Amino acid sequence: MSPKTVTASTQLRSLPSIDSLLRTDTAKSLKPIVGLEHLTALARRVTDKLRQELMTGQLDSAGENAHEDDSALHILIEAERRLAAAHREEAARGVRRVINATGVILHTNLGRAPLSAAARFAVAEEAAGYCNLEFDLNSGSRGRRGARAEDLLATLTGTEAALVVNNCAAAALLVLTVLAREGETIVSRGELVEIGGDFRVPEVMAQSGTRMVEVGTTNRTKLADYQRAITDDTRLIMRVHTSNYRIVGFTQTPTLKELATLAHKNGLLLYEDAGSGALIDFSRFEITGEPVIRESFAAGVDVISFSGDKLLGGPQAGLLVGRGEVIEQMRKHSLYRALRADKLRLAALEATLDAYARNTTTNELPTHQMISMTFDDLQSRVTNFLGQVQGSKTSDLHCEIVEGESAIGGGAAPTSRLRSPLVSITHATLSADRIAERLRESDPPVIARIEDARVLLDLRTVTAEDEATLASAVSSLSQ
Repeated sequence: MSPKTVTASTQLRSLPSIDSLLRTDTAKSLKPIVGLEHLTALARRVTDKLRQELMTGQLDSAGENAHEDDSALHILIEAERRLAAAHREEAARGVRRVINATGVILHTNLGRAPLSAAARFAVAEEAAGYCNLEFDLNSGSRGRRGARAEDLLATLTGTEAALVVNNCAAAALLVLTVLAREGETIVSRGELVEIGGDFRVPEVMAQSGTRMVEVGTTNRTKLADYQRAITDDTRLIMRVHTSNYRIVGFTQTPTLKELATLAHKNGLLLYEDAGSGALIDFSRFEITGEPVIRESFAAGVDVISFSGDKLLGGPQAGLLVGRGEVIEQMRKHSLYRALRADKLRLAALEATLDAYARNTTTNELPTHQMISMTFDDLQSRVTNFLGQVQGSKTSDLHCEIVEGESAIGGGAAPTSRLRSPLVSITHATLSADRIAERLRESDPPVIARIEDARVLLDLRTVTAEDEATLASAVSSLSQ
């Protein structure tokens, strides 16, 4: 008897069972990697999708004149292909090392500041196992969590005390909850910022339980505006650093010293959300407009919050420094326990701060190394890099050096740009989008940027150790 011709009514019978899909070579190779339970869930997802496409006519089961046996084989092969693709797509969503060739130093989507070798060692070797997180090795009794990191922070910023929580939004929430809950906080309209991930200052203030009192206008806020807004319910005056944008032109805002004097005269506290938080003056690298934390405290600010993973160059963390009694008030609040930093974060932060204490940040912290690179430093690297690519270059692949700019990123120094030589890549048959996609398929994935229908690589954010790997990924485009 000849095999039956496939009809619409028999197509669904060609769909493989979960068990038969799990017996394929692809499934057998994936089982040790993902485990049977999860692999079964992926197989079910694949077959459900195939069933839907067969029922709606979206999937051609090997053609109108195909026989049922041929159709079953065709769909099994397609199911096996999709199972492998589902695993690849899922794996790509996990945390993986990538090569950042975008030239954005603090790339939020790529993890912001890369950790120094000392910070990575501290995480992997000192903190990953048992460690003295809350144990005093001198006395043999319970110790203060993050004691050395906080002591270093206080010393480096010239403040009386410090506290570490898990991110800068958490730091702002803790300050406002502890110091201004059920009272009023005065803030300039020009400082009601929104940063990445829909974090908005007004919403954090509302969550904390303080009532926001806006003063001034978008571009001009005077000291008298703050003075008129003070009432018996006022608890805090807040200054927010506009870290991811600048208002220029016809502008006015009081100095921190003026605000501190006004606050203290009225028995209030002054809080500054300094955003990216610079522990050093970055103007020597032509980066301006970033408040130096030491100078803010010297001007009279009572408590300052800033990030650990931006210009500081360490792990994600919310750092609080200021007057001792204010910091201790927050440390004793129940909310602090929910927001406190874990041992891995504290170990990386401590190692990062050690570089500041030794004044070796441009030698040890990748963020500062990238910022301090000159155009000439990069020019020689780019020239050598192209030499590595040339050996595999064909007429289809074209690479050249063009002049461009790198960005600080991460909501820091929005008006500062770093002049850089870039590698421009075009291809006779591949579009810029396809080139970028091919680079992302490399191991490790390479993340580039696209401008004017060409892919640009910026070696400022590529380590010297990764240059050969990047050159190999670019060379593969000619194949």
